[in-house]
Amino acid sequence: MNPSPAIAAPTNTRFVVLAGLCAAAALSYVSRNAIAVAESTVRGDLGLTKEQSGWLMSAFFISYSVCQIPGAWVGQRFGARRALPAFAIVWSIATAATALGGFVNVLAMRVVKGVSQGGLFPICTGVVAKWFPKTGQAFATGALGSFMSVGGAVGAALTGWLVVEIGWRWMFVLYSLPGLLWAAWFWGWFRETPREHGAVNEAERELISPGAGGLQPPSVASVAEQSGDNKSPASAIPWLQLLTSPAMWCICGQQFFRAAGYMFFTSWFATYLQEARGVTIVKSGFLTMLPLLAVVVGSLAGGWVSDAVLKRTGSRRMARQGVAVVSLGLCAALTLSAYFFADPLAAVLIISAGSFFAAVAGPCGYTITIDMGGEHVPTVNSVMNMTGNFGAMLFPLAVPLLLGKEQNWNVVLVTFGVLYLGSALCWWLLKPEGSVFEQALVRPKSDSLP
Repeated sequence: MNPSPAIAAPTNTRFVVLAGLCAAAALSYVSRNAIAVAESTVRGDLGLTKEQSGWLMSAFFISYSVCQIPGAWVGQRFGARRALPAFAIVWSIATAATALGGFVNVLAMRVVKGVSQGGLFPICTGVVAKWFPKTGQAFATGALGSFMSVGGAVGAALTGWLVVEIGWRWMFVLYSLPGLLWAAWFWGWFRETPREHGAVNEAERELISPGAGGLQPPSVASVAEQSGDNKSPASAIPWLQLLTSPAMWCICGQQFFRAAGYMFFTSWFATYLQEARGVTIVKSGFLTMLPLLAVVVGSLAGGWVSDAVLKRTGSRRMARQGVAVVSLGLCAALTLSAYFFADPLAAVLIISAGSFFAAVAGPCGYTITIDMGGEHVPTVNSVMNMTGNFGAMLFPLAVPLLLGKEQNWNVVLVTFGVLYLGSALCWWLLKPEGSVFEQALVRPKSDSLP
């Protein structure tokens, strides 16, 4: 009697894909956030006001927000393999050109950088939907969120040191190089779907296939999309349903408040530490690392927890909504309590604990766009991201107004905590069943839904 042939273990090519996406996320955040730690130095060198500095930090988010949907379209039209490297090349060139200085030039380069990074995360989310099974998608999006903050944290510490050692202009030139190298590697190695990649065996393809694990029966459209069968053109985006969906409003609302809160770390936080807590620019760079590192750990933990709850309960409500509401509530409580700590390190540690719990909610937000996006995951994700980045754009502009003539940073700190309460409320109101299109207030005449 012949022994049955051994079944090959699944290959792990999907994790190499994820590592590539995480590298792109980290590099994008290093270059976009560098100006925050260097803000006071750049402001002094160029003779700017704080209001002008606020515009420099917000200019990125104006174009970044507006270009979320066009960026997602570029990814769907030309594929992630071509779109992501092209975006990386453009933002790298804009980073280098920032070194030329001048308020108008720096403002323009921030706008160009926002345009080129606008499609990055919607496209990455679409790649995760194709390359990971349902019970692994929260971890994958959590890793993406984590490496955003790896880039932010490493960039904060490195920028504070580089500004002192080589000056802010050469720092921007140096930050432009890794993105060019990444673009060359990704274009050469990546393929759009697991079926197209020679390093993926049949066991991994089966593991990734829609409906694996029996959690959600796949639709014909989703099977075609994830398997790489693109013979049928994608259906038109039902914008009226998308924009009249209360579920979409809640998803966008939680991202608006959460992104605005996160912006405190990547815009004015180093200046807050320097002016309100009396720390040096180098020390402020290292202290700014702490809440960003907490986001790194929190994003990974949030993805793991959300996937674990989904595996155990099979419930989106528990795995996405429940995890997000609890973690954001804890974040708000911790952030507001930092008001009572006079010691800079103690206050930063409390705020960092809050940022950990805010990050736990992050993978829930990105994964809910996969859960409820139907055939249009990149578009749903881009609308959510666009709304979130409007919040990110407004916060740096609001800080000088909140400070007022008295330069009261406590008002900023309290506002920062209240933003996370707003995000928790949006999650509380969300109905996470079905798709965002099925919950639309306006239905098409045929009542056919994607």
